[in-house]
Amino acid sequence: MDNFKSLYFLGIGGIGMSALARYYISKGYKVAGYDRTRTHITDDLTAEGAEIFYKEDVNLIPEYCLNPQTTLIVYTPAVPLEHKGFEYFRENGFEIVKRAKLLGIITRNSRGLCVAGTHGKTTTSSMLAHILASSTIECNAFLGGILKNYNSNLILSDKSDLTVIEADEYDRSFHQLSPYMAIVTASDPDHLDIYGTEEGYLEGFAQFTELIRPGGVLLIKKGITLKPRINDKVKLLTFGREEGDYHAENIRIGGGEIIFDFVTPNKVIKDINLGVPVKINIDNAVAAMAIAMLNGVTDDELRNAISTYRGAERRFDFWLKKSDKVLLDDYAHHPDEVAASISSVKELYPNKHLTVIFYPHLYSRTRDFAPQFAKALSLADRVILLPIYPAREEPIPGVSSEIILNAITCKEKEICLKENLIERIKVGNFEVLMTMGAGNVDIYLPQIKEILDNE
Repeated sequence: MDNFKSLYFLGIGGIGMSALARYYISKGYKVAGYDRTRTHITDDLTAEGAEIFYKEDVNLIPEYCLNPQTTLIVYTPAVPLEHKGFEYFRENGFEIVKRAKLLGIITRNSRGLCVAGTHGKTTTSSMLAHILASSTIECNAFLGGILKNYNSNLILSDKSDLTVIEADEYDRSFHQLSPYMAIVTASDPDHLDIYGTEEGYLEGFAQFTELIRPGGVLLIKKGITLKPRINDKVKLLTFGREEGDYHAENIRIGGGEIIFDFVTPNKVIKDINLGVPVKINIDNAVAAMAIAMLNGVTDDELRNAISTYRGAERRFDFWLKKSDKVLLDDYAHHPDEVAASISSVKELYPNKHLTVIFYPHLYSRTRDFAPQFAKALSLADRVILLPIYPAREEPIPGVSSEIILNAITCKEKEICLKENLIERIKVGNFEVLMTMGAGNVDIYLPQIKEILDNE
C-alpha cells in the first residue's frame, strides 16, 4: 500500500466496501468510487471525504484516480465485469483487487479475529468488536453491519493490534484472510452457485480453518458439520447454547430480558444480561465472549459490554415497540436463519399474530432452497412474499417467489409487488410485523413505521 496515494472503489456503498473506504480515509488516502444507488451509507462516506458517483461515466473519475502507479482499484463481485469503469481500469493497466484481498493484507499486518459462518457472523463479530472496543484491550473492526453503538461498520484503535473481521464465504473471499483466531458459527450449505454441493461448501470452510496461524485458536459451534483442518499448534475449542467448552446455562427468559450464566473451562460468570434479548443471540454472545476472554477482557468488562450491546442495523432491529404494535426487521436470508428468527419472535410474543414480509434473495438460492424456505416461513401466522431480489444474477426460467408460496402451509399467504407494499400495509391488520431478507426491503421501514404508529 506504500505505493498508492488513492483508492477507487467499484461498489463503494456496499457494507464491506464502505468499511474499507472509511479505513483508508482515516489513514490519509484519497478515496473515490462508484455505486449504482445513493444511500445513507454513501451520504456518510461523502461527508467523511469520499467522492462518489452514481453514473457509469469514466469522465467522472477524479484526476487523482487516473494514474495507475498511484491508484489502487478495489471491487466487489456485485459489480459486473462489463461495467464501464471496470473496463477503463483494466484497459489502462491499473492494479485491480477484490475487497477480500485488501482485508487479507490487513489481517497479515495485525492479529485478525475472523468470524465465519453461514449465519450469525455479523452479530457475533459486532458483539466481539463492542466487547473489545469498550474494554481496556480495544480493537479495530471491519463489520458486515452498522453497529448501533458506534453508528458505523468500522472501529479504529491506535493502541490495539487486534482486528475483528467478518469472514465472508461468498466467492471464497475468506480464503484471502490470515486469522490469528477464528470463529465458525454455522456451516449449513449456502452459495451453491459458487461451491456446487454441500461437500464443496464444507471443503471451503475446512480450507479457511487451515489459514489460522500457529499459536492461534479455532472456536466452532458444537455439533456443526465441519471437519476442521488446523495446524497442530492451533487450539480447537467449542461453544454452544448449552454445550461446549464455552456455553450458557441457567437461561432465564421473561419480562423482555434474557439472563444466563456464562460457563468457561475455568469458571462461571453469573447473570449475563443480553443486550438484544432474542434467543438466537445467546449463541452469538457466548462465542464473542469466549474470544474476548481469550484476549484478556475481564469478567466485569464482559458483563457490562453484553448488557450495553445495542445490535447491528437489520439484525433483529426493532423499529416500533408498543403494547399493540411491533415492527422489526431482520437480514435473515437463509432458511435456517429465517426459521430461527421467526421462532425467536414467536417466543417473545407467543400470543400475538405474526406477519412476515419476506424478500427472497437471489434466483439461485431460491431454486436451491425453496422447500426449506417454505417450511421456515410456515412458522409465521401470515406470509407476504415479494418477487425475488436478483442482486448480481439474471433470472432463471421457472424460478420465482411462487415456488416458495405454493409450498407454504400457513393459511394466510400471498405475493405482493414491491410497488404495492405500502398500500398493502395500509389495509392490513398487524400485531407483530417483521420484514426479512437480504434485499432492500428496509427502505420501506420509515413509511411502514409511520403507518403502524398512527393506527
